[in-house]
Amino acid sequence: MSFFFTSESVSEGHPDKVCDAISDGVLDAIFVQDPKARVACETLVTTGLVVVAGEVTTNAYVDIQAVVRNTVKNIGYTKGEYMFSYDSCGVLNAIHSQSPDIAQGVDEGKGLHKEQGAGDQGMMFGYACDQSADYMPLTLEYSHKLVKKLADIRKKQPKLMPYLRPDAKSQVTIEYDEVTRKPLRVDAVVISTQHDDNVDQKKIEADMKKHVIPSVIPSKYLDKKTKYYVNPTGKFVIGGPHGDSGLTGRKIIVDSYGGWGAHGGGAFSGKDPSKVDRSAAYAARHIAKNLVAAKLAKECLVQVSYAIGVAEPMSIFVNTYGTGVLPDAELSKMIHKIVPMTPKAIIDRLKLRNPIYLSTSSYGHFGRKYQKNAKIKVIVGEEKGKAKFIEKTVDLFTWEQLDLVPMFKEYVKK
Repeated sequence: MSFFFTSESVSEGHPDKVCDAISDGVLDAIFVQDPKARVACETLVTTGLVVVAGEVTTNAYVDIQAVVRNTVKNIGYTKGEYMFSYDSCGVLNAIHSQSPDIAQGVDEGKGLHKEQGAGDQGMMFGYACDQSADYMPLTLEYSHKLVKKLADIRKKQPKLMPYLRPDAKSQVTIEYDEVTRKPLRVDAVVISTQHDDNVDQKKIEADMKKHVIPSVIPSKYLDKKTKYYVNPTGKFVIGGPHGDSGLTGRKIIVDSYGGWGAHGGGAFSGKDPSKVDRSAAYAARHIAKNLVAAKLAKECLVQVSYAIGVAEPMSIFVNTYGTGVLPDAELSKMIHKIVPMTPKAIIDRLKLRNPIYLSTSSYGHFGRKYQKNAKIKVIVGEEKGKAKFIEKTVDLFTWEQLDLVPMFKEYVKK
């Protein structure tokens, strides 16, 4: 017997992802100057307008207009005909300071508990499986890679598909063996891409099947029964923030595991790591991935929960879906014992007080390549009509490291 599972992704030009990028761009612009800042930045986009709001406590100065416009430009909204362009959109800044009631629970040495507490209550999940080399579900991995390929063609090979516009979506359905949960074949591929007017639908479909799909999905998973749906409405000229308003944090399943595992409900983008919605979700992925990489399970879900202002987690839960070499309760006990999970410990272990977040805003926060000593340029303003950057060397996607594997294997030997 078999079952079918579907995941989706969206491109960096999708209105919700534009918002995620702006929010994380603001966060990075602050963090590159003030790593101890508190940031909760939300963005709304619609036709010709960007609204940036939220709570920020920092001693850094950031030109919000410059960050917004540069981010929108890099995504590809550069033409007036899109009805949303970096050089003409309005930018409304409604940022204010963080509530002191929240701050006293997070600041070390203040509040009822002296150690740095969690920035809010809630539960966070991390997931990993052995479906791919990146320990991610293939339905989501292929969905991400399809829209990333479209963006790469649009930016790096514009002559190949010159009609492409920034907004796009993808969806992949895979048939799995019910017993082994191993992928058998790709049953359906859906790709919708925004395009210039007066482009033939058959041309778009032919290009997708020639330049995009085969470069992402191995031929062994494609067969005569695989179904393809390319721009199934027949036309996708109006898109981006002109077609749909966008909001930060509205693509949490795309950002995480594509419907596999579980999600605690908290979004990531625009939040500094004192917000456990983000930092603890990264830590839970780090643990789940290392458990699977250590061959302690073939599939693993890790839940962690917190109370606002309290450092230690309320609970740590592990579910290996019956694939664990140890009972799930024993794996939970192991994590409690050898992996510190206070907000401060997570932030220090994963080096989260760095301007690393814009890179996470599109194509998933997980299953990405760990990059040590990556050189980045963070825009913080404008000078004489040109973008002003601060350069820094950082480690990207630290939660994708496999550095816990030796420790987990050693524990099991005891």
